[in-house]
Amino acid sequence: MSRSGGGRDADGAAHSIAEAVARRSYGKLVALLAMRTRDLAAAEDALADAFAAALADWPARGCPANPEAWLMTVARRRAIDGARHRRVGDVVANQLAILADEIDERDAGALPDRRLALLFACTHPALEAAIRTPLMLQAVLGLEAKTIASAFLMSPAAMSKRLVRAKNKIREAGIPFSVPEREELPGRLAAVLEAVYAAYAEGWTDPVGSDTERRDLAGEALFLAHMLAELLPEEPEALGLLALMLYAQARRDARRNAAGDYVPLSAQDPSTWNAPMIDTANALLRHANAFNAIGRFQLEAALQSAHVHRCQTRRPNWDEIVQLYDALFTIAATPVVAVNRALAVAERDGPQAALDALESYADDPRLADYQPYWAARADLLARAGATAKALDAYDLAIGLERDPAVRRFLQRKRMDLSSSAR
Repeated sequence: MSRSGGGRDADGAAHSIAEAVARRSYGKLVALLAMRTRDLAAAEDALADAFAAALADWPARGCPANPEAWLMTVARRRAIDGARHRRVGDVVANQLAILADEIDERDAGALPDRRLALLFACTHPALEAAIRTPLMLQAVLGLEAKTIASAFLMSPAAMSKRLVRAKNKIREAGIPFSVPEREELPGRLAAVLEAVYAAYAEGWTDPVGSDTERRDLAGEALFLAHMLAELLPEEPEALGLLALMLYAQARRDARRNAAGDYVPLSAQDPSTWNAPMIDTANALLRHANAFNAIGRFQLEAALQSAHVHRCQTRRPNWDEIVQLYDALFTIAATPVVAVNRALAVAERDGPQAALDALESYADDPRLADYQPYWAARADLLARAGATAKALDAYDLAIGLERDPAVRRFLQRKRMDLSSSAR
């Protein structure tokens, strides 16, 4: 049987539109697919399949309003199916890619932002609690294992093994990823908050945006924190996290002078801070405290608020800060909290008291490559008169520091100490 004229017209229109899309968008579509699959050949094969599907589908159903988006969706699914068939690729990335496409094609429901939805999808109850945040940082926010390891005071090899074990479990147990319902969000919130804060902290360490991996990471994390606070306005820890990040963001630009040199908090000019942002943080923290359910991020925000108040008023409040650190340590007894608490103790009780407080961490392997610990130890030892040990600690801190401006700052302090000891 011959095809009708209408069928030939539909075929012709479909071919014309497909050819036009290929001319103007083929390279872009392949590049976007290759970013997702990390396999150029597979991306090209998937896109070829999508074009073939279009020529079969469009004459019968009509050409879509956005043919590029239609082709991209079909090609993504073909690429994912191909990876599954070959049993290669990242099972988590594949599942999340499918979920992302589903979110794109329908209303996200309880979660208005796709990235936020994917973060909550990584909180499946069958996953070990300790791996949920690292999984989010890698699979959704794109951080490398070595960067995630640094945030958790682990070696890159250990973090990589932990992530691989988790993905093997997901594959073997068939753990599905899905966006939780609105009523499930509070029970899954803690790991998401931790991931957002870890991403912000990583972006915070690159104030001039020179590191491509961390560029815009702080801004993205801040956006997600805003979304969480709006989505869950009665969750005090979501409010506390946003307040904490706003206190930090308000003084971010003050960490460098006009010459690009690092300026520590004690030497910053509070008049250069973002006052409206601090006011917003204050309001958020007061709102969070009204729920009478104190948590880690509220306490960390309260500590930032206390530091801001001291710098603005020039009135010491170290006893209050040590008390806040004591409360935080009961909730999060981590070496990072211990180091920061020790620095506050030094201001209240002297450097030797701080060194005594850190004595139990002297051989803690988690601090072996933690630059802030060695910088703090160098400063405390110098103030306590242990010059030789301080110089050694400065050497370690300088070697571990990634930021050139902070490295120069530490080098100057070491040089001044060395000169005064001669």
